[in-house]
Amino acid sequence: MTETVKYRVLARKYRPSTFSDLIGQEALVRTLSNAINSGRIAQSYILTGIRGVGKTTSARIIAKALNCTGVDGKGSMTTNPCGVCENCRAISEDRHVDVQEIDAASNTQVDNIREIIQSARYNPVSARFKIYIIDEVHMLSKSAFNALLKLLEEPPERVKFIFATTEIRKVPLTILSRCQRFDLRRVSSLEIANFFKKISEKEEIEISDEALQIIAKSADGSVRDGLSLLDQAIAHSGGKIDSNMVRSMLGLADRSVLFSLFESLMEGDTLSALKLFNEQHLSGADPLSILNDLLDIVHWLTKIKISPILADDISVPEIERIKGKELSDKLSLPILNRVWQLLLKGVGEIKISPSPFQAMEMLLIRISYASEVPLPIDLVKEIKKKSLTSDLRNEILNKNIDNKVKEVSLPIKGEVGSSSVSKKEGIKISTLSDISALAKSKGEMMLGFNIESFLHQVKISPGYLEIRPDTDAPRDIVSKLKHYLKEWTGEEWEVIISSEEGEETLRHQKEERDAHLKDFLVQDPLVESILNTFPGSIMKEAIPTKEEGGEIELSTSNNDLKEEE
Repeated sequence: MTETVKYRVLARKYRPSTFSDLIGQEALVRTLSNAINSGRIAQSYILTGIRGVGKTTSARIIAKALNCTGVDGKGSMTTNPCGVCENCRAISEDRHVDVQEIDAASNTQVDNIREIIQSARYNPVSARFKIYIIDEVHMLSKSAFNALLKLLEEPPERVKFIFATTEIRKVPLTILSRCQRFDLRRVSSLEIANFFKKISEKEEIEISDEALQIIAKSADGSVRDGLSLLDQAIAHSGGKIDSNMVRSMLGLADRSVLFSLFESLMEGDTLSALKLFNEQHLSGADPLSILNDLLDIVHWLTKIKISPILADDISVPEIERIKGKELSDKLSLPILNRVWQLLLKGVGEIKISPSPFQAMEMLLIRISYASEVPLPIDLVKEIKKKSLTSDLRNEILNKNIDNKVKEVSLPIKGEVGSSSVSKKEGIKISTLSDISALAKSKGEMMLGFNIESFLHQVKISPGYLEIRPDTDAPRDIVSKLKHYLKEWTGEEWEVIISSEEGEETLRHQKEERDAHLKDFLVQDPLVESILNTFPGSIMKEAIPTKEEGGEIELSTSNNDLKEEE
């Protein structure tokens, strides 16, 4: 009967056992090596970082480094544990009586910490130091932290604590202040890929460089996650791993197809973009993964745009360098930024959509059509190129249009008397418009509105006002005019209701003047170019004159342009 060989997953088989085996954590290795060589060992350490970067592994290496006795059993602390002495082997096999590894996620209560406090009183049985490794320490309860704090304040001489956590912010500051902190960084994709290549050679697995890069990138800085993916790829492949197999396993789209998809979107070729997306979806690519890959492409193109030398980096896949350089030359930063915003918004839409596939299709359609819309800055440049310099536009820009406005203003029908100067503050009243403006300046906004909207001026002279109210005018408007005119001017005013037609209301005059002014302004080549650029648009907002408290100027904001249905 053949003996069954026990299989060990790669993450356990190739777990680092010495500082030299750790990848991507040079700062940790250098600091601890210096501390051990100089004998300046901290009482407690805290290691933080994302999952799978080596926190627990580093804690075990520290425990071995402090307790290693060497091959002959007479060695001292070392930065390079031998791995063969009883202490090293027992720690590696998680059976050393003086090195306890505790999972705080399942031992959160104060009673668990009290057990540590009790055992910490006694000297180590066989090791140099008694070491407590507490994983996910942030999971401890508040009372457990308080109990632990007392031990950290007055620790026994031969006891060391090593804490590990993925949530450093949840650890109380009183605990952090008593620990030497190490932030383990994400391991770069290049370092992970090189490490996996060595493992593949040892395992006699044939794997392409592109497949290694895909796995390393998908690991997202976590060596353990990457090793799990490599294990999965080996199980899928049967000994030979290529990029297509890894993409299929991870639900990723082909990189070259993604660039083609992005290029179709930028060219406004909606049908081609949808076809490419459907093909990748049928081959197993997840819509959200495709969207994330498109975000990666936009990010990569933006980086090349800012620093073109990045496209010459030989460590970057050939498709990324060639297509990246080609597309970055075609696209401007504002366009890339607009696509980035659309894609980023699409992430949330796809996550909440009952049909991610449909949501992705709608997003691609939106981006494709948006690619045909010129940027605002390009519109302004184009309009300036097409717009001819004219005396009329110069007058607008120089705000010398007041005289032109007067030329197109409607004539006043009624008789206007001589100017009246009041005894108070030198107030001049010669028209109904003056009374309306005076009312508004005194805070009587409603009275000013009613004067403009419902009164027709028939005749006005010092102390005398003859008007024809509309049927909608307030009944007390005459009495109010008498009261306020006396209060504001210091003189009695006679206000008479007339049956004569009189002038149009101030509001009607303003509307007709604005209409004439708009007709006047649309003759300018700049305005004409804007209206032609946005088919179906009209000038909407009235343009106040300086006499009305405004400034004559042409605005091209969205509020001033209205698209007709």
